[in-house]
Order: sequence, then C-alpha cells, then structure tokens
Amino acid sequence: MWALDLLRPRWPRVALAIALGALSLGSALALAAVSAWLITRAWQMPPVLHLTVAVVAVRALGISRGVLGYCERLASHDTALRAAGTAREQVFRRLAGGPVEAVMRRHSGELVARVGAGVDDLSDVVVRAVVPIGVAAVLAVAAIAMIAVISFPAAAVLALCLTVAGVLAPAVSARAAVTAEIVAAEERSRRDTAVMLALEHAPELRVGGRLADVIAAAGAEQRAWGRAVDRAAAPAALAAAAPTAAIGVSVLAAVIAGISLAGSVSPTTLAILMLVPLSAFEATAALPGAAVTLTRARVAAGQLHALLQPGPDDARRPAVAPLELHPGGRVAVVGPSGCGKTTLLMQTAGLLPGDGAPRGVFFAEDAHLFDTTVRDNLLVARGDATDDECRDALTRVGLGRWLDELPDGLSTVLIGGAAAVSAGQRRRLLLARALISPATTVLLDEPTEHLDAADGEQILRDLLTPGALFPADRTVVVATHHLPDDAVFPTVRMLSDRQ
Repeated sequence: MWALDLLRPRWPRVALAIALGALSLGSALALAAVSAWLITRAWQMPPVLHLTVAVVAVRALGISRGVLGYCERLASHDTALRAAGTAREQVFRRLAGGPVEAVMRRHSGELVARVGAGVDDLSDVVVRAVVPIGVAAVLAVAAIAMIAVISFPAAAVLALCLTVAGVLAPAVSARAAVTAEIVAAEERSRRDTAVMLALEHAPELRVGGRLADVIAAAGAEQRAWGRAVDRAAAPAALAAAAPTAAIGVSVLAAVIAGISLAGSVSPTTLAILMLVPLSAFEATAALPGAAVTLTRARVAAGQLHALLQPGPDDARRPAVAPLELHPGGRVAVVGPSGCGKTTLLMQTAGLLPGDGAPRGVFFAEDAHLFDTTVRDNLLVARGDATDDECRDALTRVGLGRWLDELPDGLSTVLIGGAAAVSAGQRRRLLLARALISPATTVLLDEPTEHLDAADGEQILRDLLTPGALFPADRTVVVATHHLPDDAVFPTVRMLSDRQ
C-alpha cells in the first residue's frame, strides 16, 4: 500500500492496458479456434464461399493482434512513466521536508541509486507485473470457458495446468531468484575478500611464504561461488520446465477428451478442442518474469521506505548549535564522518528547513562539475568573472600547470564533467569556484579530501590564514576530518554519537 501511494498509478489507464492486452492475446486465442475450424472444414471440401468469412476472420485477427499489442504497450508504458515521475516527485518532496539526518547520514551515491534504480524497479511493476498478470487472468478464464463448452474434463485439466504454469512456476521462479541473489552475494563477498587480500598485500604475503596459499584460497572461493549459484538455480530450472510440461499435459487431456467425443461432435469442434490450449498458455509465458519483478519491487519499496524514515540514531541526535561568525573570521569545524559537520554548515547557510536567514554560501564536497568548459565551470560562481580572474584562481589552488597543459586552456571542455579530472583536481576546481564567488562568507565542506597529506595541510593553512587564499575581509569556515599538528586556528570540535 505504501508503494502504491508513492506511485499513484492511473487505474483507468492500467485497466485500459489490461483490456488491450487481453484483446491482443484474445485475438490469438480466437485465431487458433478459427484456424482450427477453417483447416478442418476445408478438409471436407465445401464450396469456397462457405470458407470466405473464416478466411477474412483469420486475416482480421492476425492484424488486430499486432495492432492491439502495440496499443497495449503504449498504454502500459505511458502509465508506468507517469507513475515513475509521480514517485520521484513524492520521494524528493519527502526527502526535502523530512528529517535532515534521513538524507545526511547517507552518501550521495546511495541516494542516487535508491531514488533512481529503486523507483525504476517500482514502476516496472505496472508494465512487467500488473498488466501481464491481469491479461493472463482474463485470457485463462476465456480459454477455460471456451473449452468447457466442448468438454468439462478437458477444461478442468486446462485450469489445473494454467494454475501450475501461471501461479506455481512463477512463485518458485521468484523464490529461486531471491535465493540465488542472496547466495551469490554471500559467496561473492568471500571470494572478493580473498582476492583483495592477495592484491593489496602481495609483497608481505610473498615474504611470509603465504601468497600461493591465499591465491589458492581465492580460487577455491570462486569455485564455491559457482557451485552455490548452480545449486540455487536448480529450482529455477524446474520452474522454467513446468510451463512446457503443463502445456503437454493439457494438450494430452484435450486429445483424450477428443477421442471420447469423436462420435458425438463434429471434426471442426474436435480441432478447436485440441488447438485452443496451445494458445491459452501464451499469456503465462510472462508470469515468471512478473513474479521476479514483484520481488524486486518489494525489495526496492523497503529500501525507499527506509530511506524516507528517520533511523533510530536520528531521533536521539541532538540539534547542532549554530556557528558564531564574525567578519573576516576563520573557523575550522573538525570531527569524524557522521558527526554533523555538513549539517552544521548547511544550517549556517540556511539550506535546511527552519534555520532562519542564510549566513554564508555553502560549497559541498560533491558539488557538480558540468560537461562544459573549464571557464563555464568557474563562472557558475560568478558570471562576470574575467579570464584573468579564472586563471588566477586556478593558479592559487595549485592548478596552474594543469591549466597550461590543457589543449584549449579555459576553453577546454571537461567531457563527462567530474569524469574528466582526478578526484584531487576536482577538489581544487571546486575550491577555485569558491575563490571566484562574491560571497563574503564561504562554508567549505571537506575541501582537501583526496589530496595528499602535505598538499592538504598546506591548503588548510592557507584557507584558515587571512589573506593567504581568501582576502582578510572574507569569512571562511572549513569542515574537515583533521587539522595540521601545528594548527592554532579557532576550532569547533564535534564528536560522533559513539564518542
């Protein structure tokens, strides 16, 4: 129910998609029946005019199946895309208006993965689960009713076989998929641990004479992973074979029923009795995938729900006291990851609900680099900055030589944005952006992350020394994990919940 509230699908559109899908596969069912009648009747060599209506019907049903199938795809994908858009809007609204720590305690990569892939998995339910299940249910009832008119025992067997192919096999397939994923994750973790041990500590292991044993252990873990995946896949193989076996049983039952009815019904009726079950199973082919989609959607819904709910640590985390800032001051906010440094800076910048007027401009550690020129990536901070100012800012943060080596200088396009530079270069570019900014108070989140120790300490000293990087009249607040040993700057120390 929570996931449905997030998606808010247009149920009339879902019903339309199911109706169109049922009509499309219903055309295939009717095509089988009419074709069986036409073949058998033609064998009796009646006047050609007696077959005209059936011939036209075969053509019409063949065409309508493709047209209606295309219309069903349009309707179902339109519904799914609208539902995905609604879900993303709901997630963003709840994240923006919910507890701050529900977002801040997670890495941006995790947020992107959950909001992106999670919502996609949820919206897939409409196209790959709800509509196929609805179509299969409608078609199954129609096929059973059609066969029941001719032979009730054959219809009963068909109903049983459709249940096996459409309910039991998908359930086993979904369960096997979950089991295989869990087993694979566990075994893969052990394998990767052994491999990384050999890669990261090869010199020490070689000196100790244990490298060969560790490599052998990694190979053994790889083979164990393969065996575990094969064992977990066995139920899925049985589930994949079940629909084929069900089709064979239903056709065999129809043959037996046809033999028993041979003296009381026409040959055309017997042909319909034997060929219709083959088409009846067409709709069940998508149900194993529908079951797997439902399972993945259930997992995604749980992850999104956890994302939007405050954790137990969030409820007892005290509010962060605001910073006291003075014109031209320098403040270092020091503490381990998760202690609230970023939250403090965002509160100071007025980026969080209820934090009052902003008292500075926040420069995030994962701020975006755009797929455009170096110049434009700096001008986002101040649009009227000159090329000389851009070069000066890049030189002051240690990117002067890098800029000189670029083929087009400031006009060089950073293809892929952040992917075009190293992690350290990205940090320095973001710092240059802060230098160009006209803000009188700048709040820098981890500006020296991914820099080597010596460069990082020097930049921290320059940031916290008036006039070194920033003019003495600008206020600078820096959030960092640590300060140089000889640091004598004003410091706010924050502790994690575990300290």
